[in-house]
Amino acid sequence: MENILTFRDVTHIYHTVRGELVAAQELSFSVSRGEFVAIIGPSGCGKTTLLSLAAGLLKPSAGSVESSGSFGYMLQKDELFPWRTIEKNIFLPLEVKRKNTQEARRRALALAEKYGLADFLKSYPKQLSGGMRQRAALIRTLATDPDILLLDEPFSALDYQTRLNVCEDVAAIIRSEQKTALLITHDISEAISLADRVLVLSARPARVAHSHTLDFGDVPPLKRREQPAFSAWFERLWGELNA
Repeated sequence: MENILTFRDVTHIYHTVRGELVAAQELSFSVSRGEFVAIIGPSGCGKTTLLSLAAGLLKPSAGSVESSGSFGYMLQKDELFPWRTIEKNIFLPLEVKRKNTQEARRRALALAEKYGLADFLKSYPKQLSGGMRQRAALIRTLATDPDILLLDEPFSALDYQTRLNVCEDVAAIIRSEQKTALLITHDISEAISLADRVLVLSARPARVAHSHTLDFGDVPPLKRREQPAFSAWFERLWGELNA
C-alpha cells in the first residue's frame, strides 16, 4: 500500500533556558493511505510532538517527515466557538483557509446531515451534549476534505460512557469517509478498539519500541472489546508500556 506519511530517522530537540531537551531520537515509521494508526507511550514521551511534526507545525532537528496529503487536526477539546452556531463552527476552517465556496459549504452540510447533525445546525455548542459537540468538531475537521486526520486524544474530556459511544461514531465516520488517521492516546483500550495498527513509543527521547498490526478486521470498536483477543492485546501492550 502507498505510504501517505513517513518519518525517517527523526530527531527533535527543544532548546530551553535549562538546555536541550531531546523529545524524539532517530524515530522512524510510516502510515499507509486509509490506515488508522494509534500511538501510545509513557507520559511525557513526546507523543503530541509527533503530531506537530507530522502537520509541519514543527521542523525536525534531524531526519525528515514526508507526506503526500493534506491534514486535519482534532484536539483534546472540541474548541467550538460558543458564539457561533454549529453550522458556522463547521464553516470556520473553510473561512480560515479561504475555501468558503458554495460547493465547499454544501459538502460540509452534507457531512453534517449524513452523520446526525442536521437538526442541530442552528443550535449553539452549549445546547449540545459532549458527544454531539465532539461529532461536530470532527465534521468541522472534515470540512476541508483533508487526507490525513491527526487526532490528539480527542475523547479525553468525555465521561466514560460518552467516550465509548463517540469512539464508535468517530471510527465509523473516518472509515466511511476513507480517511487516514493518526491517533495519540493514553488509553490502551481505546487504541486497541480503534486502530489497524498500534505503535508503542519508548520513554523520552521517543522512538518506536514496538509496532503491532491488530487482527480484528472491520469489527467496530465496541464489538472489538467483546473479542477474546482484546484482553490478550491489552496485556501485551500494558507489559510493553511498563517494561
